Amino acid sequence: MNKSTIIIEVQLDENKVPEKINWTATDSTANEMQTAKSMMIAFWDAAEKAALRIDLWTKDMMVDEMADFYYQTFMGMADAYERATHQQELVHDIKHFAQDFYQKFRAIQMKENKLS
Repeated sequence: MNKSTIIIEVQLDENKVPEKINWTATDSTANEMQTAKSMMIAFWDAAEKAALRIDLWTKDMMVDEMADFYYQTFMGMADAYERATHQQELVHDIKHFAQDFYQKFRAIQMKENKLS
C-alpha cells in the first residue's frame, strides 16, 4: 500500500493569528516547503455525517485575493463534484453561483473604490 504525507506548518503571531502558512507533500514535485496565504481543508466524518473544516488565512491576505481564492475554490469544487457524480445540472449551478459571486465582489470593489 502506498502512503502520502502532507505537512502543514502555520506560524502564528502573539495573538495566534496566522502569519505564514507553509506546506509540503511527499508526492509533490516541489523539493521545498511551499508558501500559501490561505488554506481550506475539509474532512468528511461518516459516523457523524458532518464536514470537519480548517480554514486559515494569513493577516496579509488581501480581500481581492480572498475573493479570487473563493471563486477558484468554488470552481474546483464544481469540477470535483462533476467527476464524482456526473450531475451536470448541479455542477452548472455551482459554477453559476461562483461566477455570480465573483461579479458581485467586483461590483462591490468598484463601488468602494469610487467612494475612496
